[in-house]
Amino acid sequence: MGKTIPKVFGIAAAVALGAAGITLIPDADAATASFAKGPAPSESSISAVRGPFAITQSGVSRASVSGFGGGDIYAPTDTSAGTFGAVVIAPGFTARKSSMAWLAPRLATQGFVVFNIDTVTTSDQPASRGRQLLAAADFLTRQSSVRARIDPNRVAVAGHSMGGGGALEAARSRPELAAAIPLTPFNLAKRFGDVTVPTLVIGAEADTVAPVRNHSEPFFQSLPAAPGKGYLELNNASHFAPNTPNTTIAKFSISWLKLFVDGDTRYQQFVCPGPGRGPAVEEYTATCGDFTV
Repeated sequence: MGKTIPKVFGIAAAVALGAAGITLIPDADAATASFAKGPAPSESSISAVRGPFAITQSGVSRASVSGFGGGDIYAPTDTSAGTFGAVVIAPGFTARKSSMAWLAPRLATQGFVVFNIDTVTTSDQPASRGRQLLAAADFLTRQSSVRARIDPNRVAVAGHSMGGGGALEAARSRPELAAAIPLTPFNLAKRFGDVTVPTLVIGAEADTVAPVRNHSEPFFQSLPAAPGKGYLELNNASHFAPNTPNTTIAKFSISWLKLFVDGDTRYQQFVCPGPGRGPAVEEYTATCGDFTV
């Protein structure tokens, strides 16, 4: 987000404003540091199955698009506060959009337009899935029925398994993206040092399909510290943890998107310094001092 919004709102500025008792919650798309929407967050609000925004769902048929396999769009109905950031989600190898259908509305009700897509074929590889995520993002912001509700400068990508590998590929190809969230990602390419998109990698301790030591950890380690990166490892979870409702995945995804897509520093508290080791989390680390929000 810091690449496209005129004012960059760093952590030092956030601290200074907080000390002065000033909160930046702008009106619709004012050219300010933040596009914050919704009430002040709490542990319970980011853990909730539904957020504060009512949403609509609409389908996009495979036959009506090119470059990806169609999908479902979830969009907030209330546009009185201006346009929203957008998130495009891709499934993993052999999977369809149904595998991520739990996450899309959960994110949308927190104040995002979310496009949960199918790929052209279920066997598409990460590089192809990355291109499809970007094709879907372009359709969403330029041609979809909800395009007027979206700020095209604030788009994020996410995906599971090879879709997560695709999210990394998309972030490398399009540095203008606001955020990326690879979920138990798989990619034969390991080095993403040229990615300048704030990226939260979520791995799973018991993943035998994309073991973290061969995938999530090298991906995270290769990413530059700035403008921000994080690594969350789910305790005793499998490769398929992202395919069923998971509060840990949801609340950290929401916080990451709110922070980097909306520039809403109210959510910084949930990712910096982040959680310690516990029943749901095996490991967490983030380059908080290098965040550019």
